Amino acid sequence: MSTAPRYVPYYTLADHATWEGDWELLAGVAVAMTPSPFGRHAERLSRITATLWNAIDASGCDATVLVEIDWIVSDDTVVRPDLVVVCGPAPRRHVEQAPALVVEILSAATRERDLTVKRDLYEAQGVRWYAIIDPDEGRSTILRLGESGLYESREASGSQQIDLCPDCALAVEFGPG
Repeated sequence: MSTAPRYVPYYTLADHATWEGDWELLAGVAVAMTPSPFGRHAERLSRITATLWNAIDASGCDATVLVEIDWIVSDDTVVRPDLVVVCGPAPRRHVEQAPALVVEILSAATRERDLTVKRDLYEAQGVRWYAIIDPDEGRSTILRLGESGLYESREASGSQQIDLCPDCALAVEFGPG
């Protein structure tokens, strides 16, 4: 049996709060959020942010779109999705409840983590909708939390009906990645 795991540092929310730079904390493991994303990533994030705000405003939903905000999941897990939609107003500080929607835009640095570790985390935490935008492949995928508590996948082409909050159903065009 390897002794390596006992030498892997374990961090908490208190440690995370003291760090400089951009970090996520996944089950006590520090994950650097570098390098920063490139132009296509930023462009897709800007577009989906505007699309979601427009849909929320048009429907009169009580929901808020937040970009690159920390979600404190537990004492040893802090993630910073590209975008979240929360029901109600913006939190005073960080998000501390499961968002209704999480959007991740894949990049070379985050692709594997977004498709595996974060997908599993969001599913386990009850995030109703998880949208994955892939600029390299030119496609978007929507995962909806099913009755079984597991994600059900569908290609996001055309307008998608998304029931975010109790009073909020939106028609959203995710477009190509």
